[in-house]
Amino acid sequence: MKAGPSRLTLVLAGLIAAAAVLGILLGETVFNMAQMTQAFADSASGPAEVLWQVRAPRVATALMVGAALGLSGAVMQGLLRNPLADPGVLGVSSSAALAAATAIVLGGAAMPGAVETSALAGAGLAGGLLILFAARVRSPEALILFGVALSSFAGAATALIFNLSPSPIASAEVMSWLLGSVQNRSWIDVAWVTPAVLVAAALAVLAAPGLRMLGLGEETARTSGLPMARLRLLALLATALAAGAAVAVAGVIGFVGLAAPHLVRGAVRGDPGRLLLPSALAGGLMLVVADLLARMTPTDQELKLGVFTALVGAPLFALIAWRAAREWRL
Repeated sequence: MKAGPSRLTLVLAGLIAAAAVLGILLGETVFNMAQMTQAFADSASGPAEVLWQVRAPRVATALMVGAALGLSGAVMQGLLRNPLADPGVLGVSSSAALAAATAIVLGGAAMPGAVETSALAGAGLAGGLLILFAARVRSPEALILFGVALSSFAGAATALIFNLSPSPIASAEVMSWLLGSVQNRSWIDVAWVTPAVLVAAALAVLAAPGLRMLGLGEETARTSGLPMARLRLLALLATALAAGAAVAVAGVIGFVGLAAPHLVRGAVRGDPGRLLLPSALAGGLMLVVADLLARMTPTDQELKLGVFTALVGAPLFALIAWRAAREWRL
């Protein structure tokens, strides 16, 4: 018997709590029991500094970024009725990355919040273009093609900026950003991403009735009496905000938005509305675990989180594509 959404939510929340505890307690620096006790007893001690000012905000950032990617992936798959959709399909992530790379090359990395604000602005611009296109063309296939074109253009422009960067230091910063990471993140970064994720979640919940109708087919959605144009707008806004916030804080991290909804879809029987919260929780869990594994992997340099998720996610993407192709043939 498949678990209901309430039980699924509790299970995911429990797994997230366990993964967060491990993420805080484990790391490159190994503490003995006395140092652990000191970390909890004396907030000014060295172990406490490592646990609560280095590892804890890193875990919290990974959780919120993963939740943003999982949520936006679930919204995209429901909106486009495509199991292979994720935040990168419509060009939101790549546009945010382009804006962030531009800010870094122009020296914005020295200004607190400049790169993050630029990434959000890039995601907002991409979302605005998608909204204008969706208002004129209702076909999800056309929206996907427009998004792919936007993503390709943003990717090419980012490569051009990287190629023409006058400073090797700026080039290295852009490359580091594009690889994706939550390393050296602080509570300020958590404060950046959390409100955006909460607002995106509220917009996604408002759009949920439209996602359910779209799951029954375009014709059914048109005759449902629901304001589908407004609900599509809310879904696109939720995706742009969530994906933009994720890129703003952690750079480009792929495959989480694609995989997270598929991990929990069976438990909610494919209902796009009930898929939102479990997908966000699954995305947060995936990224917390991935970050823990990336920094525990014995390498000379810590693996970038975006690289790690790509290495794990690419085979999963191929499996999902293969299964989707079989369903389409049937």
